[in-house]
Amino acid sequence: MKGNLKRTFAWLKPQAPRFVIAVLLIVLNVAFDVALPIFISSATKNLQSNSVNLNFIIGLAVGYVAIGAVNQIVLYCESMLLQKAGQSVVANIRMEVYNHIQNLSQGQLDKMPVGSLVTRVASYTASLSDLFTEVLVKVIKNVLTVAGVYGMMLYISWQLSLVMLGFIAAVALISFGFGKIIGALFRKERQYISELNAYLNENLSGMKLIHVFNRQQFKELEFVMKNENLRKARYKVVIAFGVYRPLITFIYVLSVAVTFYLGLGFGLDAGMVVAFYLYLSKFFNPVQQLADQLNNLQKAFTASEKLFALLDIQPEIRDAADAVEIAEFRGEIEFDRVWFAYEGEDWILKDVSFKVGAGQTCAFVGATGAGKSTILSLIVRNYDVQKGRVLIDGVDVKHIKIKSLRRAVGQMLQDVFLFSGTIKDNLTLGNAEFSDGEIDEACRYVNADGFIAAQPEGLEQELSERGENLSQGQRQLLSFARTVLHKPQILILDEATANIDTETEALIREGLEKMRDIGTMLICAHRLSTIRNADNIIVMQHGEIVESGTHEKLVAGGGYYSRLYALQLEKQ
Repeated sequence: MKGNLKRTFAWLKPQAPRFVIAVLLIVLNVAFDVALPIFISSATKNLQSNSVNLNFIIGLAVGYVAIGAVNQIVLYCESMLLQKAGQSVVANIRMEVYNHIQNLSQGQLDKMPVGSLVTRVASYTASLSDLFTEVLVKVIKNVLTVAGVYGMMLYISWQLSLVMLGFIAAVALISFGFGKIIGALFRKERQYISELNAYLNENLSGMKLIHVFNRQQFKELEFVMKNENLRKARYKVVIAFGVYRPLITFIYVLSVAVTFYLGLGFGLDAGMVVAFYLYLSKFFNPVQQLADQLNNLQKAFTASEKLFALLDIQPEIRDAADAVEIAEFRGEIEFDRVWFAYEGEDWILKDVSFKVGAGQTCAFVGATGAGKSTILSLIVRNYDVQKGRVLIDGVDVKHIKIKSLRRAVGQMLQDVFLFSGTIKDNLTLGNAEFSDGEIDEACRYVNADGFIAAQPEGLEQELSERGENLSQGQRQLLSFARTVLHKPQILILDEATANIDTETEALIREGLEKMRDIGTMLICAHRLSTIRNADNIIVMQHGEIVESGTHEKLVAGGGYYSRLYALQLEKQ
């Protein structure tokens, strides 16, 4: 916990000057608050005398208004400084967390629920925002107020102040015990919030499937359980505060009764008793506010624990110290005795070796789970091999800078992801360097221009989330156009024609023939009709290469590929 606190407040360093000025303004504000009861007490004494005139009363009123006005100006300046500093700090934290997530490997992200990551970036940083803009300043102010007020109480009557120490000790012990309890409760509450968000993200994304299988009632019961866990956790927090606040208030009432009972006995006049009472209320109010802020403090520190747990995860895929930047790839790819497993020694690839010449088209065929997609993922370092090497142009991909590698490789996946925004935005992905002419040319190149022209707004047509207002084939054509637009030197197609209609497949096949001129092409396909013209076809079974050669050679060989091709012809 101490380490996390230190790291949390380290985020404040860039805004330290603003926070220092804000703390000085807080001190000034507290000084005004502490001086006010003495001002009132002095005024009470003078009002009791017979020599009070109208000018004195006017001066008293003006002085009171002036103190209040200056106090409010100080509060405004303090608030503005803290908001500017706090919001700047939190914006930087969000960027740090988001950038860290982007640098994690695909394997690491696969193990993290998306809802949990969203909670950390959005909700947990919001808790830290409250810490830096409100909670921290109130804690500092209340601590200074408690110290200043008790100093004035000692000045008025040290005997009565010593009696009050018993009540102060009781409040301190109760608050300490309460802090321990509420901390554990908040950690549990945050856990349930994260679980609920992850559940919502997954099930809202898969709502179509839930409807297809009519599982709404079952999913509702699952949600009820997670919702109930969160309700119970929050209810325990409410109970804890429901016991704590009345207990502190009761101690305050007792201390007030003791003040009035013992005040006159210790030789205080009515004005000083009133001043002591005002200071006593100013003493217990900050203590109660500290307890209220403890709620937000615990939330913020629990949030920071979760954020640091995420930030402490080191990215598995990083640039090596001797990684090189390669501006232009010839496109020669080689797998040299590669072994790979996602978990432990459950090998997906077993001693795989092959070579693809620059500018050639190589296709991978095999049953689901044979390792085809894994090969393509290893080339762009979504994962790293455990044994062997993956080389491009004779250089191990582990020694090529990741940005340089991925900039040269264009990938088209079976599950096309489109962002909400226009068709143009999805093609350029925010890169303003592409001209309208280049975009139009890329769309024509892959035969995507026809359906784009049919859209009411053309390239400026707005797409819904994930491009749901387009067909699967249209989304795939956009994926092809996007890839061509970014001018890759190596093309990867992972089941890019698996879920499209025959007409769209014909368009894509024509586009593929054109794309062979771009550079080296690697294709993973179930539809063998799309790979007939490949320079080399590699047949995979159980993570091993069992056959390789051209389409004609493999068909004539009468092996696995030949049987698979005959089966597809029969179905057609």
